[in-house]
Amino acid sequence: MNSQVVRPRLLRPEGRERSEVAPIELFFDLVYVFAIIQVSHTLLDHLTWLGFVEVAVLFGAVWWAWNYSAWAMNWLDPRSGLVRVLNGLLMLASLGMALALPHAFTEDGLLFAACYVAAQVGRAAFMAVAMRGHVLAKNYTNLLAWSSSAGVLFLAGAFLDTVPRLIVWAIALLIDVSGPRFDFRFPGLGSAPMHTWPTDAEHLAERNRLVFIIALGESILIMGNTLYGMEEITVRAVLASLFGFVGLFVMWWAYFALAGHDTQASHGDESTSALRSAFAYAHALMVAGAIVVAVSIELRISHDHTDAPLVLTTVGGPLIYLAGNILFLRSRTGAVARERYLAATALLIIGVVGLAVGHALPPIVIGLAVVVVMSTLAVVTQLRSERQA
Repeated sequence: MNSQVVRPRLLRPEGRERSEVAPIELFFDLVYVFAIIQVSHTLLDHLTWLGFVEVAVLFGAVWWAWNYSAWAMNWLDPRSGLVRVLNGLLMLASLGMALALPHAFTEDGLLFAACYVAAQVGRAAFMAVAMRGHVLAKNYTNLLAWSSSAGVLFLAGAFLDTVPRLIVWAIALLIDVSGPRFDFRFPGLGSAPMHTWPTDAEHLAERNRLVFIIALGESILIMGNTLYGMEEITVRAVLASLFGFVGLFVMWWAYFALAGHDTQASHGDESTSALRSAFAYAHALMVAGAIVVAVSIELRISHDHTDAPLVLTTVGGPLIYLAGNILFLRSRTGAVARERYLAATALLIIGVVGLAVGHALPPIVIGLAVVVVMSTLAVVTQLRSERQA
């Protein structure tokens, strides 16, 4: 199938620099430093099951707005003035979402929904016009229909009370996120199969590596701010910070041994379907896991006793991250990722023990046990990567 009949003026040029992440993309990602901080702080303030579900929906919207922006820049020429203006407007929308996020289920729901819908619908409409003459124009017309349908529900949900709003927004997000899984099939428009989206795998990989680093960096910011705000920095707080930093370092290590530039997975399946799973979905889990890890570090630094939220976040963050690892590997290489299943099993055992007798254990013990598991995984991943190389 010939995917290019006429070359649109705003299409990213081919050549040696095709896969490079442009300065405007790096600038765009800076907004998400603030957005991720807002997500983690909101979770810290709502450590209940309802709060977790609310934050999961909000994070899903924040991630999907970033994800669709990263994919759009996979095709747009970053040197174009119009493309830079588009990124500036998307940054404003993302900033509005981040500002509204802590109170999105109370007084700031309309601001959050309006900014999300403006980004999703505006970007798709821009792409449908900018890519005229290319198969992407038709594809983005279908995407526009899906995002507009979800947008109507997001805006309607903003006028409801907390629990109904949560239900409606969860349905709206599910519609938006599931679009690629159904090839954006829409009545009257047909479908936009994944093989008709000509994608640069290395560009998407680099954008996702950078956003994962941003998520880890947010944990360091939380750790530093927590220590700075303490009247007296105790030995317990210093040790908790040390183990927290080691935990972040080995997460980074395990990630880049798995998904770095020269790994087997980075040269794996480059079909758009595989890239969709590896980046749009798997990296959502990895970034979400890093955010939960940030919350767990703050709890271990500031709490001198072990309770259920501390145990669940300390174990849950790495588990969510490992789920993303497993999906990433399966998408790009078809590998089973046995060592990650073993690590997940060890973490589940730590979690069960922590919930059963956690009150008798200091938080630092739970943190240390998790660090040992994740450090072992990082070493095993590095050794496997070297053998494969």
